[in-house]
Amino acid sequence: MTAKNYFLNYNPVTGEEIGKYSIPSQSEIIKAKKSATEASQFWKDSSFSKRSELLKEIRKKIIANLTELIETICLDTGKVQLEALMADIYPSLEILYYYEKNLADILQPEKRKTPLTALGNKSWVEYYPRGVVAIISPWNYPFQLSLVPIITAIAAGNAVIYKPSEETPLTGEKIADLFADITRLPSGLLQIIQGPGEVGKGLIESGPDMIFFTGSVATGKKIMAQAAKKLIPVELELGGKDPFIVLKDAPLARAATGAVYGAFANTGQLCVGAERFYVQEEIAEEFKELVKEKTKELRVNQGPKGDIGPLTTPQQKNKIIEQVEEALAKGANIIEPDNFTSSLHDNNISREEAYPAEIQPVILDNLEEDLKILQEETFGPVMPILTFSSVDEVIQRANNSHLGLNSSVWSKDRQLARRIARELETGNCMINDVIKNVGNPYLPFGGVKMSGIGRYHGPEGLKNFSNTKSIMLNKSQAEKELNWFPFKEEVYQDLKTYLENYYGDRSLLEKISGTIPLLLRFLKG
Repeated sequence: MTAKNYFLNYNPVTGEEIGKYSIPSQSEIIKAKKSATEASQFWKDSSFSKRSELLKEIRKKIIANLTELIETICLDTGKVQLEALMADIYPSLEILYYYEKNLADILQPEKRKTPLTALGNKSWVEYYPRGVVAIISPWNYPFQLSLVPIITAIAAGNAVIYKPSEETPLTGEKIADLFADITRLPSGLLQIIQGPGEVGKGLIESGPDMIFFTGSVATGKKIMAQAAKKLIPVELELGGKDPFIVLKDAPLARAATGAVYGAFANTGQLCVGAERFYVQEEIAEEFKELVKEKTKELRVNQGPKGDIGPLTTPQQKNKIIEQVEEALAKGANIIEPDNFTSSLHDNNISREEAYPAEIQPVILDNLEEDLKILQEETFGPVMPILTFSSVDEVIQRANNSHLGLNSSVWSKDRQLARRIARELETGNCMINDVIKNVGNPYLPFGGVKMSGIGRYHGPEGLKNFSNTKSIMLNKSQAEKELNWFPFKEEVYQDLKTYLENYYGDRSLLEKISGTIPLLLRFLKG
């Protein structure tokens, strides 16, 4: 599969080597798939209570190993401690606890009604596991964006083969360790395979029953194309270019503080962060001053207890700087920092010189809409500010994107804010807040347009990792059903009359009278 049978992992802060990992061969991946299939055959029949007990045990193990997990996430990504705790571990615990308490109710058979023409039938829907789920995860939130789909898949009765990002393999190992010593689980229920993108291709080639991928649009397209050859269902959680809309009546100090967090949290390396800031003209200058002052207060690259750390990967810095430089070349202004200087990484410098990939948060204005910094996901600490005059204008401009993941609307007029939220072409929206909605376990999460396919979290997430089966039971003992052979002219006439009366524009009395002959036919059989 590759010239080397291993890959190395580096500390994003120091650049030193912190791990060496074997890359599995295709035969090893196929073996893992076979083992997972065997485990799924056992686990699919496990009781809801047994699955809930597993989630409870994982939750307790996370708490027992909290400090070690935080340190591992920080070592793998370079992020600060509170970011790891607040945005990686806390949301994972929320969804764990939610499914632990609710999975039985969510996956119970659901009774459904039956039409008159199926009189005497009982109808319901059942949810059953898909089988083996391949989960391919990113590096920006390596704990949350791995553990949440893993536990959702397992709670739904599936086995999992998990490939973490090759940039954050340490966190992947810690997640696998949470399941490792639970002896009552079938062997192979959760397996981890490490490696670069070609390992993910090999995993898809092995033929899992579902693929869950979080990452870039470009990679998502490749995965979908490969999966289509085997008609493997996919869920894709992809990138965002999320609009942040501030109306003139917004709580301005709060909106400015939220904007700084939405733009710069995790050094801007999050798909649900704000990337396009639309501010109504009447308050634009005041808003710019506020965000400038609040950005100056940030503790940037001051160690694990600061606000913002370095970028996780050095190559990400070049992409960010290229977008900023293009904007500057086309007339954009830098609001903050006052002493901004761009510096692209030289591809010929040593690995040690490339780390840490530090970058100051950047605020820009005077921007043209066709710039890459407004059209492509930046995934870095950049706040591009644009102004607008009317609500209809900003909705149209915010929707002028091929991406549609998250969004944020700021106004004291809740009715107007809700109207804007409805009209934004995004899978998710927050009013007078930012980012937090991704951590709400009760709400489904996912994108529209090129931001993804499918939903996870909430009841919808658990059901999305399940197959749906519709079942009807006929309680009749009669020898013949009305719709069986031989066909009779009187049945035709009675059914025609029923349809005309019941579904046509008829009075209630006419509907009832038109139904009686057909009911009598049913009773006769």
